[in-house]
Amino acid sequence: MTDNRTILIADDDRAIRTVLSQALGRSGYQVRATSSASTLWRWVEDGEGDLVITDVVMPDENGLDLVPRIKRVRPDLRVVVMSAQSTFMTALKAAQRGAFEYLPKPFDLKELLAVVERALAAPQAPAAEEAAETEERLPLVGRSQAMQEIYRTVARLTTTDLTVMITGESGTGKELVARALHDYGRRRGGPFVAINMAAIPRELIESELFGHERGAFTGALNRGIGRFEQAAGGTLFLDEIGDMPPEAQTRLLRVLQEGEFTTVGGRNPIKANVRIVAATHRDLRQSIRQGLFREDLFYRLNVVPIRLPPLRERLEDIPLLARHFLDRARSSGLPQKQLSTEAVERLKGHSWPGNARELENLMRRLAALYPQETIDAEAVVSELSEAEPPAEAGARGPETLEQAVERHLKAFVAAHKDGLPVRDLYDRVLAEVERPLLRLVLGATRGNQIKAAAMLGLNRNTLRKKIRELDLPVVRGLG
Repeated sequence: MTDNRTILIADDDRAIRTVLSQALGRSGYQVRATSSASTLWRWVEDGEGDLVITDVVMPDENGLDLVPRIKRVRPDLRVVVMSAQSTFMTALKAAQRGAFEYLPKPFDLKELLAVVERALAAPQAPAAEEAAETEERLPLVGRSQAMQEIYRTVARLTTTDLTVMITGESGTGKELVARALHDYGRRRGGPFVAINMAAIPRELIESELFGHERGAFTGALNRGIGRFEQAAGGTLFLDEIGDMPPEAQTRLLRVLQEGEFTTVGGRNPIKANVRIVAATHRDLRQSIRQGLFREDLFYRLNVVPIRLPPLRERLEDIPLLARHFLDRARSSGLPQKQLSTEAVERLKGHSWPGNARELENLMRRLAALYPQETIDAEAVVSELSEAEPPAEAGARGPETLEQAVERHLKAFVAAHKDGLPVRDLYDRVLAEVERPLLRLVLGATRGNQIKAAAMLGLNRNTLRKKIRELDLPVVRGLG
């Protein structure tokens, strides 16, 4: 939109003021820029400007403190907050205090111009009530672009009760995100109740979720309270939702549709007063194709999806995470430690199959086992000997298939802090090996199933069955 509306900019960095003024000017906007919060406040009080873009750290006042004051005197004036202090708490406070958007520095000018257009075009909403000041804690750590997107999404969701689906590999912090949604959301005064579907026998899941009446099944000597009742007024976190058996999926779908449930063996409906946050490391769309997960339940749960990146996709966050975990180790009674520059570089060279949880366990081991205050690269290499950094992976000769499988299985075990899944582990591991093997052979034979079956030593009908079960793509007309 190119018109004569005026953008007010406050930033103590002259270069940023210049760049923003030029970019917005070229887009047709009038611009007024200042280095002080007091000047910005005077302009706002005088009724100037159609949009405010303010930095957080300025010489005379924190930009976040200015936002609620602006919203009180001019509720319709949109405020965009930008900051180099790109933490979860910055994004959260910006959202809580009424900012239209939060942009971490450095940002892309095209993204900023798009935000400006949205802010000026968006319909006006009632002014949000200023949230209480929150303690400066960091439930989520990292300044990578991937984490900034997560901060912004979580900050927006704290003002809603929308159902959230968190996906990501084991150890990426799915429960941390679920807790942040609860601890900083509208239901923070209620309980946070978590249940891991993979850790409960199939026959007990419905009772665990919905409770049971006395005599509902053998051993039910008293009425049992389920997790839905325990979480009333708060948040219910359904971890590893992909492991939920079909019969429990049907009951959960009914709760999401009707907003109420009955206990096992009960008849009287109970109101479901919870916010649902689900999580899984599985590809649920693949599970749907395999008939293992209900498609209608998936869409009920996947209202707002959040994907957590594996640690190998945000290696720039490793120094911050390592420092954070060492501080946590110190607060739990372990000695104070720090990492040498070379040690940090070694950490960045690791593949982190166990993700942030693996890094946290490593930091605790280093703090507990090594006497020196500064941990060097040699100590890190020693503790990571089970999974060598990529630069030295070939030093001992090529890794065998058995060694590769064993390494990944060890990482899988390390990533499950609550123990291994209690069922179907053998079949799950076999499926993970079969899928890439069959893809490789079918590719080598250009989809010719007769040749592929012979290469694999399988009956052709057996191969066809496995292709259907694993939902593998088939090249038509070649077998």
